[in-house]
Amino acid sequence: MNDLTNKKILFIICGGISAYKSLELIRLFKRSNAQIKTILTKSAKEFVTPLSITSLSQGKVYDDLFNIENETEMDHISLSRWADVIVVAPATANTISKLSQGSSEDLASTVILASNKQIFLVPAMNVRMWEHQSTKDNFKILKSYGYKFIGPVIGDMACGEYGEGKMSDPTDIFNEIKNFLNHQIKNKKIKALVTAGPTKEYIDPVRYITNKSSGKQGYEIAKSLSKRGYDTTLISGPTNLNIDKNINLVKVETAEEMFKATQQNLPADIAIFAAAVSDFKVNKKQTEKIKKQSKLTINLERNIDILNYVSNHNSMRPKLVIGFAAETENLDKNAATKLSNKNCDWIIANDVSKTRGGFDSEFNEVTIYYKNSLMKSEKLSLKRKSEISEEIVDRIVTQIN
Repeated sequence: MNDLTNKKILFIICGGISAYKSLELIRLFKRSNAQIKTILTKSAKEFVTPLSITSLSQGKVYDDLFNIENETEMDHISLSRWADVIVVAPATANTISKLSQGSSEDLASTVILASNKQIFLVPAMNVRMWEHQSTKDNFKILKSYGYKFIGPVIGDMACGEYGEGKMSDPTDIFNEIKNFLNHQIKNKKIKALVTAGPTKEYIDPVRYITNKSSGKQGYEIAKSLSKRGYDTTLISGPTNLNIDKNINLVKVETAEEMFKATQQNLPADIAIFAAAVSDFKVNKKQTEKIKKQSKLTINLERNIDILNYVSNHNSMRPKLVIGFAAETENLDKNAATKLSNKNCDWIIANDVSKTRGGFDSEFNEVTIYYKNSLMKSEKLSLKRKSEISEEIVDRIVTQIN
């Protein structure tokens, strides 16, 4: 499928001898009927001109001298929202360094920082610069933030040296981004449901039982699914997190509310139960605040098991049901037992007793247990939760598509 009609691509061209390759890349996308806008950095104008880009793209070209405030339909926020995907080509060592630090010192970096879309970086630099430890560190940081890299490749460089650092061929870049966009189009018909965060089980009007879940992993999974084009609904317990507007957010407090919200949002093709739902609730919630006492007995009863219900509700069961297991011991045994007992397709388990990841952390280390696969389990090593979510969704895409 080469037709990319109505797909919107924002190109950011940085300064470097490989900038001329971006002209061919723009030509390829224009032949596929994509809509194109371009940002030129200050140094990029030493290699390509706005006129050459405009003649190829038939779209507007922006730079730091462009008085963007005079164009009422466009600013750095709306420009980033306009695009379906952002392509930085070439991405120089300086650009990669600035982005890894969250810089917003010019229009290009400000648009990238404000974006909620998938960003592709196409590196091009001298082999020694690419192999430098600082560049390697910046590469890892940006990957953990969800940026995707295309290249670089090994080859002869304009400086006369040979090695890794050469910008990928425009046709290869085009094909990878085209495949991503075509999957987005296809995925819009696929409905994904994600639960995240803790639940609150009230004892009286001011006291409740809960847990340490921050909801970060579930939120990141919802973001990753949405970026791939899936029609995504996020059912969230109480958190302090924000979510993109294109994700349908349903806020709940209790397990019962989460269960009803899940029922209301079925059927779905994919269901990922990342929420840390309380196993128990108070047998009888007090209508008034309980006064201080020397002793207090609270009677608990089992909450509804949402994962078990959805996995075994044949008429509404999604094609792929994924549960989470937060364990403090016997990870493999407990995860395998849950996978079997709940009748789900995958269990994603982590050891929450470890201090370096898990609850209320930016990092996580998980193992995926598969029910019907030659590979029974797969460990995803310690990374940012945003990167863990990308790896999980990579595997979902492979199975669903």
